[in-house]
Amino acid sequence: MRNKRVQKASLLLIVAMLVGLLAACSNSNNGGNGGNTPATDKPSATEGNTDDGSQMEEVTLKVLHNWNGSTGADVDMTPVSKIIKEKTGITVEWEYTKGSEVEKVNQIFATQDLPDIYTGPAWGGELDAIIKAAKEDQLVDLTDKLGQYPNLAKAVAKENVPPALYEKAFDAYGGKQFLMYQNHPATPEDANDWLYGFYVRKDIAEKVGVDPQSVKTKDDLYNFLAKIKDAKLEENGLPVIPLGGFHNGWAVGIGNTMFYGSDYIDDGSGKLVNSFFTKQYEDYTLYYRKLIAEGLLDPEAFTQTDPIANEKIKQGRIAVLAAHYPAILDASKDYVKSHPGSDYIPVGPLERAGAAPDRPVDLGIQGNNVTVIPKKSKNVDAALRLLDYLASDEGFLLVRYGVQGVHWDMEGGKPVAKQEWFDKFSADTTGKMKKNEGISIGFESLSGQDRINSVGGGDIWADQTRLDAMAKAREILRPNGVSVVSAFNPGDVIMKAPQWEGMKPAMDKRGDVWKQAVFAKSDEAALKIINDLRGQLNKTGYEEAIAYMNENLQGKEVVTLQMPN
Repeated sequence: MRNKRVQKASLLLIVAMLVGLLAACSNSNNGGNGGNTPATDKPSATEGNTDDGSQMEEVTLKVLHNWNGSTGADVDMTPVSKIIKEKTGITVEWEYTKGSEVEKVNQIFATQDLPDIYTGPAWGGELDAIIKAAKEDQLVDLTDKLGQYPNLAKAVAKENVPPALYEKAFDAYGGKQFLMYQNHPATPEDANDWLYGFYVRKDIAEKVGVDPQSVKTKDDLYNFLAKIKDAKLEENGLPVIPLGGFHNGWAVGIGNTMFYGSDYIDDGSGKLVNSFFTKQYEDYTLYYRKLIAEGLLDPEAFTQTDPIANEKIKQGRIAVLAAHYPAILDASKDYVKSHPGSDYIPVGPLERAGAAPDRPVDLGIQGNNVTVIPKKSKNVDAALRLLDYLASDEGFLLVRYGVQGVHWDMEGGKPVAKQEWFDKFSADTTGKMKKNEGISIGFESLSGQDRINSVGGGDIWADQTRLDAMAKAREILRPNGVSVVSAFNPGDVIMKAPQWEGMKPAMDKRGDVWKQAVFAKSDEAALKIINDLRGQLNKTGYEEAIAYMNENLQGKEVVTLQMPN
């Protein structure tokens, strides 16, 4: 009897060893990482199993990607999505915003039509709405949960969040934690300068005989645009528009940096005031009114959608574009391909109000997404499991580059694109092929700290022509380098003033009022529109709120110069 028990025990041991060996083989041959994922920031969940080895429950989670114009794949399950499901047991159902991000985030909380996971801009009215939802107890309290998810906890550690943003949005709930933070540079080498600016088609600059780098001042820019208009250029029988942008006016208004340095500036007495109340803002408004009145700025720029804007660019009808350079390169590549020499190149660098000529460009480089889990989420643990995996180094590389061994290989510790897929993606000017593989469909917005250079290999899908164009633009627009802004933003402080809630509706109208003013029939009418809103703000406590802001900024380093980024 004893021998039989020993034989049975031995047999069970052998079976267990075989099962373990098979599992190990399966893990080592998984297509998700090929066994070469860096040792740091490992996912807390592997192979769709829980920590005790049991199979994870398969869950479908709805994720709202609150970025206007973002789009997904044409297929239900991409190769990247398949790996994510294998690793976490989770299938993601995406919703993409079409229209105002601020309106969308306010709408979902007002109607309670909430996703399982929300991710969106880490600034402006979008962030304000998320902070409000946290204070109204509409979000999952993560305080006691983040300890189980180290990749998520790392991204919201105080040292990894800009101090003003940390105080405003992360350390604002009596010790509780509701927000997760995405895409903030993990190291200085991961910081991304989007190279916002004005860019002109090279062939048009040559036709009108102007060196774009000779355009330095606001008067230079006006004269340059006027010269383009006077040339009476046409494309396919349609007039070429001197200056244009993308959806809803993005980003034609960036000429404001030639008039004032940031949203809050010194009034000359040492007191900070909102730029909306300054003479500089009036000059900025009247400058743009003149551009529209004289036909130098596309009058549809503030109302058009991205498809309409892109169509104008593809038709070759926009001489100068204002936006960040990657968007311009993407939108113009079809036209450039069929019209060699029509590349968009930088104008300037233009003067910056209040900045010495040799000053490095002041950039607010921070994470671009905050992510939250509404209390109505169907499965909070699954949501956190998904987010922690995506924030791991393995998840980061997967969603940025695709599947290791399929789309890219690890060489010398860095990802390198497979030539086959590099050629396919390069040939596809629509970008749909990349999305159908699962790249750039929204997962990257949930991938924790940005490690694009420290862990990744940079933009491995960018062709050399694009990389050269970015490098050349950087040389022109950043001759003195960049300086990352880490000071306190007065706008974050004024929102804590007792008068803020009463002021906010009028403050939120500034953008719309500016658009009305630049279309006014006269300078006097434009200034009246501005002054009417100033009057509303004064009646709702602006002066008291400004006094509160200045008092609470005493002794702190304050942002007074900042370029868009």
